Amino acid sequence: MTRIVLFENIHPSAKEVFNAAGFDDVVTHVSALPHDELREAVRGAHVLGIRSRTQLDADIIAQAQDLQLVGCFCIGTNQVDLDAAMMRGVPVFNAPFSNTRSVAELVLGEAILLLRRIPEKNDRVHQGFWDKTADGAFEARGKTLGIIGYGNIGSQVGTLAETAGMRVIFHDVEAKLPLGNARATTSLEKLLGQSDVVTLHVPGGKATENIMNEAAIRAMKKGAILINASRGTVVDIEALHAALKSGHLSGAALDVFPSEPKSRNEPLQSPLIGMRNVILTPHIGGSTQESQENIGREVAEKLSRFLQTGTSKGAVNFPEISYQEPAGEARILHVHRNLPGAIGTLSNLMAEQGLNIVSQQLQTRGQIGYAISDVEGKVDDKIMSLLREHPITVRCDRV
Repeated sequence: MTRIVLFENIHPSAKEVFNAAGFDDVVTHVSALPHDELREAVRGAHVLGIRSRTQLDADIIAQAQDLQLVGCFCIGTNQVDLDAAMMRGVPVFNAPFSNTRSVAELVLGEAILLLRRIPEKNDRVHQGFWDKTADGAFEARGKTLGIIGYGNIGSQVGTLAETAGMRVIFHDVEAKLPLGNARATTSLEKLLGQSDVVTLHVPGGKATENIMNEAAIRAMKKGAILINASRGTVVDIEALHAALKSGHLSGAALDVFPSEPKSRNEPLQSPLIGMRNVILTPHIGGSTQESQENIGREVAEKLSRFLQTGTSKGAVNFPEISYQEPAGEARILHVHRNLPGAIGTLSNLMAEQGLNIVSQQLQTRGQIGYAISDVEGKVDDKIMSLLREHPITVRCDRV
């Protein structure tokens, strides 16, 4: 029986999908676990479902001897050692689209709040002051929103911002088709110099580390606003703090941080704490009931499809093979070392055991290849053992 272990209070919609697909052995944990406890929790698991706090490093992946699949019920996959998983023949799936609207709404809401100086005015009223003034407060209408990273979320932010009357410009390292009246800028510097509000929607990694450094922040318009709901490493926090203190920037909103607390009881450490013109949120850009339900369904459906048919479309670390209707009597999923003659070796092994291949799909990625073979003939434990024990095999399963 396939055992599925879910961590971090993943939405019940995921379990509903698994159960509907016939997978009833679903174990849930309400939070991430410390490393030693996690090692024990993954024993015997065929599928692991995590969010952003659970760290699946090479050691944990090696410990999970029965592991076939990992589902990241979020956008990011930095918490998983993707190469270690790939070399074990374990595809990793995520949810790149399901929380797009939630993040986009948060960004637009923060832009409007900061343009109107609401965080500061809210704080003053709570302290007993009635600062009824229009000084430094502006409408969103007519202001320029600069989007750095025009992907799924960035483009959605632009679409929403236009409905509020904002002018939208964007910069991306790849050519992107503009939506609505948005237009691309020829350089990051031009975007920074033209934007009243700058919002970041880029992936993590070395290429984007501290792209908003001291020089970039200095290139922003005086009085502009910076919003980051992408990755904590893309903004130099000390440089941002200095720009806010000097008045070069009028406000900022951050949902992600270079170093984030591991639990709700651990406080955030940041020089931005206490600044009235800064909105700090605990990485909740995608944390709405709607998005979590959608994420639960999206990722669970991908995992279920792989378990049922072997389709790996959407995997972030694995050769992608789209769904194809099964043919023959059995389907064999074979992950192998990407070496010359690998697929011929696989076909010969099957032929020697009296299996006739009626349909076969193959894709490679880096050091591994992945073949889905529909065969006629009896696929018993002996044949599966022969396939699994061959030196070229990384992983072999049947569905």
